[in-house]
Amino acid sequence: MKLGALGKWWLKNLLFLFLSGAVLFLLAGGTDWPLAWAYLGAILLTVFTNAAVVDPSLLAERSELQAGTKKWDVILSVFVAILGPLLTLAVAGLDRRWGLFPFSWLPVQIPALFLFLLGALLGAWAMGVNKFFSATVRIQEERHHQVVTAGPYRWLRHPGYLAGIISNLMAPLILGSRLGLIPALLVAGGYVLRTVLEDQVLQEELTGYSEYARKVSYLLFPGVW
Repeated sequence: MKLGALGKWWLKNLLFLFLSGAVLFLLAGGTDWPLAWAYLGAILLTVFTNAAVVDPSLLAERSELQAGTKKWDVILSVFVAILGPLLTLAVAGLDRRWGLFPFSWLPVQIPALFLFLLGALLGAWAMGVNKFFSATVRIQEERHHQVVTAGPYRWLRHPGYLAGIISNLMAPLILGSRLGLIPALLVAGGYVLRTVLEDQVLQEELTGYSEYARKVSYLLFPGVW
């Protein structure tokens, strides 16, 4: 049976969830890790939230690589969305197994879990109001791409990337891994680079975006940049 576009979206997200769990528990050497289970539960909740609030046509669009994707973003998007986060989990798993620089302090880990969920909700909000929130950087002429100014786009030009930064930085804190912060920071840097490059593309190629950018000054961090 051939999967439709939405079926592919579900398959990709559930496969990532499975891979995340496999990386964490195999490298940690066991499944007795309550906060790892909580982290995986937060990912699953994020998937269902996105499915509930995001336009099905956008989920379908995000299910596979689309024509017109900028070549530089093929690698960058895979790094920030898949390889980088999995590397963070791998390091966290090994950190727990070998006892290099782990920590177990609930006053940090529990708030980090809530911040992860807040980041996920911000991402869902951004996708919910922006039906052009593609998985890769491209001008979606076939979908009549337009500037979106609703929701969090009233204050930030790239709120979805801020959501990704928050969630990725919280992952090693939830899992109690100091070493995991290193790849998580690399992922955050990838999001910053992607923000700069995408904003240049939008200003050059999307009608009305330059005017929007003059009104909304901040790309990622309110009051800062």
